[in-house]
Formats: sequence, structure tokens, C-alpha cells
Amino acid sequence: MNLRLLAFVLGEIAVIIGALMSIPLFMAIGYGEDTTILGFGIAIGVCLLLGVVGILVRPPKDKRDMRSTSGFAMCALFWIFIALVSAIPFRVSGYIPNYIDALFETISGYTTTGSSILPNVELLPKSLLFWRSLTQFVGGMGVLVFVIVFIPKNDKMSTALAKAEIPGPQFGKIVSKLRFTSLILYAIYIVMTLILVGILCALKMPVFDSFCHAFSTASTGGFGIKAASVAAYNSVGIEVTLTIFMLLFSVNFTVYYLILIGQFIKAIRNEELIWFLAIFAAAVALIVANLMASKTYTNFGTALKDAAFNVSSLMSTSGFGTADYTKWPVFSRIVLFAVMCIGGCAGSTAGGLKVSRIVMLSKSSIINVKKTLSPRSVYTAKMDGNPIDEATRRNVKSFFIIYMFIMFVSVLLISVGNNDFGTYSAFETNFSAVVACFNNVGPGSGAVGPTGNYASYTIFAKLVLCFDMLLGRLEILPILLLFNFKSWKKA
Repeated sequence: MNLRLLAFVLGEIAVIIGALMSIPLFMAIGYGEDTTILGFGIAIGVCLLLGVVGILVRPPKDKRDMRSTSGFAMCALFWIFIALVSAIPFRVSGYIPNYIDALFETISGYTTTGSSILPNVELLPKSLLFWRSLTQFVGGMGVLVFVIVFIPKNDKMSTALAKAEIPGPQFGKIVSKLRFTSLILYAIYIVMTLILVGILCALKMPVFDSFCHAFSTASTGGFGIKAASVAAYNSVGIEVTLTIFMLLFSVNFTVYYLILIGQFIKAIRNEELIWFLAIFAAAVALIVANLMASKTYTNFGTALKDAAFNVSSLMSTSGFGTADYTKWPVFSRIVLFAVMCIGGCAGSTAGGLKVSRIVMLSKSSIINVKKTLSPRSVYTAKMDGNPIDEATRRNVKSFFIIYMFIMFVSVLLISVGNNDFGTYSAFETNFSAVVACFNNVGPGSGAVGPTGNYASYTIFAKLVLCFDMLLGRLEILPILLLFNFKSWKKA
């Protein structure tokens, strides 16, 4: 790996993160929050120092290309660095006294997971609340994609970094240059976010709260600024609006680009979009039927509202809460667990396995059964009318196997020393904690449900869950390549 290139790009990222931290710093000064001013000041100072070092060691322009494997490893390293620096304000301000807890909160933000160790988030000053939401907003579309937008790079280098960060089984550009692709995607992302801010303000949510919730919704991260999350506003309008926008941000952004260039029919015929909406509708229908049949709810309208919001929240991997679904019937909770794992569409801000992978796995399995019954017949799996190449099918299967293995090992690891959760089941809590963190959902079940938090876990367990959040957001490979010696041998 080209270490000079690594230091140079790291310096660029550090400068951008420092610039972003200046926003909550000015807020802290304006609100007179003396305890957070020092924290942001130190973090910005570290970023600027690293930025200067990066400029001093920058390699010549003809030596700034990188292999895909190096790009993947660099991407993982950059994300870890960003989290380490961005956690400083939480720790120095004293609002999160333990640095590992501060790191957990920050990684949860950038990976748009939304898991928290804070028993009462309302104790944080406004500058830190805004910073939590801003980390999610930047992490939603990708930190390195953000860098590519604002700092021009050669297309080969940009592609190597973006491949590692943009989620989904296949990587593609909507225009010839990746930087222009990134600009288009971020423009759509920002405009949709501002529209949401405007609607929330019109629904009488305070302006500060509107921005924080819009950032967390756009990124499908789900960090709230109230202990009761969205339920604190007691507004049907706000809940319906967030339900719709959580779904919108879970759709592949290429669909919106197709609509913008006039290819509306092609956009609405997107197979992954159709499957996504079908799964959402089926999950809501099943849960409403179960809630009414079990008499958990007696009002159909309320049952529909809460079911739609929570399915949207968990399927989009946002993790906002309006009802304690841990008190719902087992059948409803299993349906919610399923949509948590499925997640949103590839190329969106949502986490999870992704709908496209689920569809590909299903079609591949059906074809395998057909071939067993008719060995001489030829069958082809297709997405959007196009054959799925063998390499993509193989990668999807490998991803699923590694995904299941990591979840199994993670549950074993965090179960060490974490077996007492009071009235909650230790297995349910530990298993759902891994599922929630690995799929970047946030709340799980049991002690880490929508009314709980991750504070009671040991330091070791929190580090494992941090690792899971990074694995989930970067979709495994970049983190694994970080520990592969071959990734570091040469550029």
C-alpha cells in the first residue's frame, strides 16, 4: 500500500471532519456551552494537524492510483480514524466519561446504526445533540463519497474508495465520472432532507429538532433527541411524515435519478423497489392482523399507524420508536426481526442484507431446486430483465454465509459476562443486540429494545458491537481486508 497516499487522503478527510465540527463548535459558543467548546476545539486541532501532515507528505499526481484491495483497506482505516477523532468532544466535555462509550456512540452515528449507551439523551447540550445527528447525516451517504464530492480526485482512485463504501451487491456509476455521480447523489440527498425539514417545521416541530430528526431520517440512522424518541411529540402528522420519508430514503437513489431525467416508467419498474414495497406492505398487514386478533390494540387506525411506523423504522434500519414493540405478540416481533435483517435497497442509506441480495438468493435457490428436478434444463436468474452473472451470484452467497458466521461468533463473544439483564432474557437481548448493530438498526429487543440502551454491556462487548457496526455499514469486506497482509504490501 502507498503509505504517502494513505497519509495524504487521511489528511484531507481530517480537514473535512474538522470543518464539520466547527458547526457544533459555533453552536456551543452561541449557546454558552463551555464544557463542549474545549472538546470540539481539541478535536478540530487534531484534525488540522493531521491535515498539515497530509499536505506535507502528499505524493505526486502520477502516483495517486490504487488497487481495489488497497482502496477497501484504506476505507476501513479511514472510518476507524474518523470515529476515534469524532469521539473526542463527547469524552472531553464529560458528558460521556468513558472513551469507549464515546467511541461506541460515535461509531453508531457514522454507521447510521442509532444504538446508544445514553440512559437519557436529553441531558446532552444542543451542540452534542447536533453533532450526533450530523455524524449520521454524513455517514448516511458515505464519508468518502462526501470527500470525493468536495475534493477532486482521479477517477481510478475515487472508484477504489467508493466501491468499498457504497452498499449493495453491485457497484455502478450513473454517469461516466464518479465525482459527478457523487454530486448528483448528494444533491438528491440534501434536497430531500431539506424538504423533510420544511415539512417537520410546518407540523410545528421546533427548527432545531426538525434538523436533527431530518438528518437522522435521511441517513436512516434514528438518533433521537428525546428520551421517548418520536413518541415525545405526540403528533400523528410527524409520525406519518417520518414513516414515508424513512421508506423514501431506503430506496436506491438511482431510482430518483431516473425520475429526474424523465425515465419514470423504468424507475417504477425497478424490481428491487417492487420487492421492497411488497415486503413492507406484507409485514404491516401481518402485524396489524396479529395485533388486532390478539387484542393488543382495539383501534384499527392506531394499530395500522404504529405497525407502519415501526416496520418502516426497522426495515429502513432507522430505529426510531413510537411504541414498545417488545410488548407485542411473538408473531409480530418475529416479523419485525425479519425486516430488520432484510433492510432496505442497495444504493440507499439503509442497512441490512439488502432486498436485492434476498431476491438474488431466493432466485438462485429456486433455480437450484429446478435443476435438481430437471438436470438437463437451462435456467437463468434475472434482475430487472437482465441475467445475474455467476460472479455476482457467487459473491451474494459468500456474503450471506460470512454474514451468518459473524453474527454467530458475535453473539458468543458478547454473551461472555453479559448474562444478567433483570427481567429480560439474556439470549434475546444479546442476540438482538448483535442483529441490531450488525444490520445498523439501533434498537433490538429485551434490555436493548426501543425503551432500553446498551450502557450495561461490558467494555469488551461494546468493542465487539462497534466492530459489528463497522462490518455492517461497510458490508464486511473492507474491514476483513484491513487485516489482510496482502492489502498492505504495495499500492
